Amino acid sequence: MKKVLSGLLLLVIGMPSVFTAEVLKSPDNKTIVTISLDDRLSFSVKFHEEVILKNTDIDLLFNNQSLYSPKRYRVVRSTVTDTVFPAIPYKNSRIVVEYNSLVIRWNNKFSVEFRAYNHGVAYRFITGVAGEVEVNETAELEFGGDYTIWTSFIKGFQSACESTFEKFPVSGIPENRNTYLPLLAETNNRSKILITEADLYDYPNMFLKKGEKENELHAVMPPYPLETELVGDRSSRITKAAGYIARTIGQRTFPWRLFILAENDADLIESELVYVLSREADNEDGSWINPGRVAWDWWNASNLYGVDFKSGLNTDTWKYYVDFASEYGLEYIILDEGWSYSTTDITRPNPNLDLEYLIRYAKSKNVGIILWTTWRALNEQWEVLDLYRQWGVAGIKVDFMNRSDQWMVNFYEKVAEEAFRRELLVDFHGAYKPVGLRRKYPNVLSYEGVYGLENCKWSEMVTPEHNLTIPFIRMVCGPMDYTPGAMRNYHSKEFSPIFERPSSIGTRCHQLALFILYESGLQMFADSPSNYRREEETTGFLAKIPVVWHETRVLEAKLGEYLVIARRNGDAWYIGGITNGESRSFNIDLSFLKSGPYRATVMTDGINADRFAEDYKKTTQTVTNSSILKIQMAPEGGFAAMINPR
Repeated sequence: MKKVLSGLLLLVIGMPSVFTAEVLKSPDNKTIVTISLDDRLSFSVKFHEEVILKNTDIDLLFNNQSLYSPKRYRVVRSTVTDTVFPAIPYKNSRIVVEYNSLVIRWNNKFSVEFRAYNHGVAYRFITGVAGEVEVNETAELEFGGDYTIWTSFIKGFQSACESTFEKFPVSGIPENRNTYLPLLAETNNRSKILITEADLYDYPNMFLKKGEKENELHAVMPPYPLETELVGDRSSRITKAAGYIARTIGQRTFPWRLFILAENDADLIESELVYVLSREADNEDGSWINPGRVAWDWWNASNLYGVDFKSGLNTDTWKYYVDFASEYGLEYIILDEGWSYSTTDITRPNPNLDLEYLIRYAKSKNVGIILWTTWRALNEQWEVLDLYRQWGVAGIKVDFMNRSDQWMVNFYEKVAEEAFRRELLVDFHGAYKPVGLRRKYPNVLSYEGVYGLENCKWSEMVTPEHNLTIPFIRMVCGPMDYTPGAMRNYHSKEFSPIFERPSSIGTRCHQLALFILYESGLQMFADSPSNYRREEETTGFLAKIPVVWHETRVLEAKLGEYLVIARRNGDAWYIGGITNGESRSFNIDLSFLKSGPYRATVMTDGINADRFAEDYKKTTQTVTNSSILKIQMAPEGGFAAMINPR
C-alpha cells in the first residue's frame, strides 16, 4: 500500500494557553468544531451554519482517574493533504484526503486530537502512560434538536449485528436498549450525521443508549470479560465482567470517534473516512490477495436439480459448484457449514467429502476454495491454518463471534494476522461492522454485520426499502457480505419465505443491480448453480461484473427510496440502480465517459415486471459521453448496465 503526501503540512506549536476554547474549521470552512476546555472537556459541531452537536462531553479514565485536567495546554495545528492508494479499491483506487487537525496536549501523558474534514469530524485520545492500565471512556452526545435517527436496538452487547434499521426520534429511544454503530441521524435542516468509529484495535466497540438529556445519546461499551463460558458448539457467554472496558498499554492511540457529515445522501456513500482514518498495512507483500466472486452453497441449501447424483454435503455436489464457477469465471467457491467432520473438528472433512481431490480438481479449473469455521473451533486449534495452507485452501470464513468486547476485537486481529502470514483470505460472519482492520490487513475482504439476503429464508424484512437503507448506513463503514443473486424473485405482496428454496423481494433487475451497488471483496452468487444455469442470460451478465472499483460516482440517491451508482473498473463502466415500492424513471447523463463510442449492455425491468418480478429485458446500444441513458424501473425494481469501449 502506498501513501503520498501531496499537500502542505503546517505545524504550529502554540505557547502555553489560558483560553478556555479552541476552534477548528474544515478546509472549506463549512464545518466548525469548537472545543471547550473548562471543568469538562467538550466540543460542539456546526455544519453549514447549523449546530448539529453541542455540549458533547468526552473523557478518558485510567484506573478510575480522569486524565483530563483544565490546566494550561499546548496546541499543535496542521493542514494536511494526502493521497491514499488502497490495496483493495472498494470505491476508488485513489483517495484524496484534506483536513485540518488540532492536537491539544496537556502533558506528555494525555492529548486529544480533532480533525475537521469537509464532510466529517473525528477525535481520538493519545496517551503516554507507562505500563498497563484499566480503561474507561465517556461520551455524552447532545444533538442540536430532536433529530430523526436510524438505528438497531439490542439488549446488552452480544449481537451478530444483523438487524434492520428502525426509525425513531432521539427523544423516543427506549431507555433499556443499546444501539450498535453505525447510527444515522437527520438534522432539522435535513443534513445527515453518521456516527461510527475507526482504527479500533485492542479495545471494545462503542454502543450508544439514551442519555439523561432529551436529545442526548450516551456512549456505553462492553466491559472487559474476566470469565466466559461456551454455549453449544459456537456461542459464548460472559459470566464475569470487570468494572472497566479495556486492559491495555497506557502508551497508545485510541480509536477515532467519527461523525460523517452529509449535505445530501450521496455524500454518505462516497465517504471513505473509516478507511482513511485507520492505520496502514505493514510493508509486507500482499500481491497474492485476489478479491473475487464466489459460488456459495448455504443460502440455496445445495439444492441442485437436473444432475445425475444425489445433492448434499458431498464431493459430487461441491465438484458441481467448481464446474459452475469455472464455467462463468468465478474465482472461488465456499464450503460452508457441513464440510468438516463436525463444527468443532475442522481438521478433517466429513466422510462424504474427498477434500484433497476437490481442492486438486478446483485448482485445475482455476477456482479457489474457502472453508467455513466457527470462531470457537478456530480459537481452539490455530494450527489448523497451517494445515489449510498445506492443503492449498484460498481462505476462511469465520462465523458466530457475536461479541464486540476487547477480547473479541483482539480475536479478529489475530485471525487477520495469522491468515495473512499463511496467505489466506478472510470473510467475517456473525461480525460487527468494519472498523479499519481491512486497511492494516487487506486479506480481510468482507464482513457480514448486515441484515442480508440470507434472512429471506425465514423473514419478510429484506425489502427493497431495507436494501435502500443499508448502503447509506452500514456500507459507509466498509464492505458488507450481503450475498445477493436470487434468481427466484417476487414482489412483497406475494413473497413468502422458504428455507430450502429461498427467493427475494423485488424484481430480477433489482437483484442484478446489487452486484454493482454493494461493495464486497468476496461477492457471493447466493443461488443454486442449477438456477443460474437455467437463467443463462442473467448469469452471463452477472459473471462480467467485477468486485473492485477504480472510480465511484453516486448519480442519484435518497435514503430508503432510490439509488443509482456508476462505478469504473479499468476502461469499463458499470451502472446499477434500484427503487422502493415506487416506479421511477431516470435520464442518466453519461458525460463522465471518455471520448469515443461505447457498447452499452442494459438489463431493465420488463414491461410486465410490475406483475411478474422475474420479467426483464436485455438491450444493447452504442453510446458516447454525450448520450443520455433512459431508464424505467418498475415498483421494487432496478436496472444494471455495462458500458465497454468499442
